[in-house]
Order: sequence, then C-alpha cells, then structure tokens
Amino acid sequence: MIRENDERQLTFIQPFGGRLKYDNRWVKLSEVMPWDDLEAAYNSVMHMKEYRPCKLALLVIGAMIIKHKLKLSDEEAVLQTQENAYHQYFCGYEAYINALPFVPSLFVEIRKRMGRAMFEPFE
Repeated sequence: MIRENDERQLTFIQPFGGRLKYDNRWVKLSEVMPWDDLEAAYNSVMHMKEYRPCKLALLVIGAMIIKHKLKLSDEEAVLQTQENAYHQYFCGYEAYINALPFVPSLFVEIRKRMGRAMFEPFE
C-alpha cells in the first residue's frame, strides 16, 4: 500500500513560534525538486503487495537525499531528520515533530528493494 501526500509543503509550524527562513538552502532545494517524478519512481517499486505499507515517498526520498548530500550514515541521517526543522520541511513535514521519522534499517530495505543502480548517481 502506498501512502501519497496530495498537499505539498504549504506552511511549517515550528516549536516556540519560530519561523523558517525561506532563503535556507533546504527550503530553496525543496522548491526545485521534481517531487512528483521522484514519488512516481519510488511508488512504482514500492507498491509490491508482499511488503507492509511504506512511509510517505516524500519523507523517504527527502531523507535519502539528505543522507547522500551530507554523506551521513543511515543512523545519522535519521537523527538529522528528527532534529533539524529544515530537514523536516524538506521531507514534507507540515510542522516540526520531535520523533524519529523511521528506523535507520528502513534505508537498507529501500536500497534492497529499489536496487543499487537507483542510488549510484548520489555517490
């Protein structure tokens, strides 16, 4: 089962009434990413019935981009997504959430299901 997010990043509520700076590199990058194309590619592979429901494509793809762009381990990429409001915005969150987005082992499962060739351009 694929979960799709019909609404793209409209607003982002941070704790303590904070606001995002819209000239931040992650905010700018989120505006130019071909999210629909990436989501379609992800969903075409992740729809297999024998697997349990997936996380939102935007979350997983965004976290994978953060991981590769910053050259992070699986564990650190998940922690960065939990701790950084700009990373959460990039991954499609509408508000800051102080919880792990998923377990780091999901990256292993995604790489296995998507195939090595999908991630070679990131390296």
